[in-house]
Amino acid sequence: MAEEWIKDAIKEPGALRKSLGVKKGETIPKGELAEKKAELEEKVEGDKTLTPTQRKLLRQINLAQTLAGMKK
Repeated sequence: MAEEWIKDAIKEPGALRKSLGVKKGETIPKGELAEKKAELEEKVEGDKTLTPTQRKLLRQINLAQTLAGMKK
């Protein structure tokens, strides 16, 4: 039970996949995550603010990359 704590922590499973347009059952390419993250971070650097949707997407990407690094 202690190993499954992350399942309870994720409120909307599949939301990142849906927003990136990846079909259910397919893996999200790491390159696509990195590309989208770089694009969003570039907008922040140029004195532009992100919309709430873009901020949420950036947080989802960061979480996905963190969780991918945690796999055994």
